[in-house]
Parts: sequence; structure tokens; C-alpha cells
Amino acid sequence: MIWKAVLIIYERVEVRLPGRGWWPRKFSHRLTEREIEGALMSFGHLPALVSDLTFGRATVEIEIVTADRTLDSLTLEDGETYWPSPDDTRPEIDELTRLGSYDSIFVFWPQNDFGSNGSIPARGWGLGMSASAWSNHATYATVANAPPFAWRIPKIGEVWLHEWLHGVCAYFRERGHLMPAGDADGGSRHGYVQSETKGWTDYYRDLMNAGVLDEGRLTGIRPDGWLLERPSPSEILPHA
Repeated sequence: MIWKAVLIIYERVEVRLPGRGWWPRKFSHRLTEREIEGALMSFGHLPALVSDLTFGRATVEIEIVTADRTLDSLTLEDGETYWPSPDDTRPEIDELTRLGSYDSIFVFWPQNDFGSNGSIPARGWGLGMSASAWSNHATYATVANAPPFAWRIPKIGEVWLHEWLHGVCAYFRERGHLMPAGDADGGSRHGYVQSETKGWTDYYRDLMNAGVLDEGRLTGIRPDGWLLERPSPSEILPHA
């Protein structure tokens, strides 16, 4: 199966976030060349990682584009955290889906200003979700900027794989594949241990080949699920 994926890079963010007191807090940051290079190096390992973990049954074809504009809005989540949802990236994802068909959309954005130690409150390094009308029928994942060392440990490309798998597991669940509790987040609860060199890839390999034991049943993406040439359109479910 071939998944067509596009990575959108937002080089600059400039937003006003509700702060303490009456005045909103302004946050502005432009990615450095080093920050972009680290993300692209890591993202470039995603296709080989997917191919390896599925024994060659799945392929991810990637394209990379840089947004022409500043990311000027973020979506508030419960707990007063923020992320660039499809509402915030709408101009880019609408334009991209007019130009081509993508099964997965990734967003790289400047959440952290490491020079000033300032950050936008966020739920995690990355977030991933299933395909829906909200994301133009593509799986959708965001990953923030990080220190250079973070892209290499414990496994290069793992952060992109992890967020992508949230959407991919939802896709196969809708088609009758039994998923383990937690899908991409379920490693520890099913007895797996994060390796200092391989990260959670032992778990991901089993997840992507229906090898995760959950309440006496083998769960995950069945190998025959990868045999389609391209993912077929997902059943569109309302987003929460």
C-alpha cells in the first residue's frame, strides 16, 4: 500500500494567547535553519521506517512544502493548551488538496523559542488524528520544533511514525481490524518496554502486523490490510 504524505513547514508563528490578567500574551518565533534541518532529517527516515516495520508491505511517499504565510492562529484545547488544528492550517491544506490527493498531512511548527526559553503550552511534542472532513479526508499530525538531539533519540523518525499511526490505526479500525487498547500509545500497557536504541519500534512492528496480544486476542493491523494499492476514502466521522 502506498500512502501519499505531505509535510507543511511553518517557518514563523505569531499569535496572541490568553495570559494572566486582562491582556493576552503574544508569542512570536521563527524557526532557525538548524531546527528545520533536524526535523527534515528525522522526517526523511519515515518511509524506510514504515517499510521496515511492515516488511515492505507499506510505502510512504513524502512531499515537503513551506507555507508562504505566518501561522497566526492556534486552537485552544481543554486544559489551556494549543495546537495548529486544521482550522488554523486551512489555507494550506485546502490549496494542497486542490493540487493533489494526499492520504496524510503533517505539520511542522515553531512551538518553542529555545533562545528565550519561551513556549506555547501544548499537550505534547506531537499530536495525531484520524482522517475526517475537518482535515480534507487525510490523516493529520502535527510535530513541534525540538532541540537537535531530540530528533535522534531513541529512534530517528519515531515521532512522525507515532503520530501517523494514530490516524492509520483509526483508518484500519473502521475497516474491521481489531486494535489494541491505546493503539499507538499502548506499548507499556501491553507489556512492551521502550528500548534505549529502538524506542517503541518493537511494539509498532507488532501493531502494524496484528501481533499485539490484548485480552487473549492478537490485535493490530492485519498484513492483508496493506495489500490495497492506495488507502480508500475513510468513512467520515464527526470530529470531537
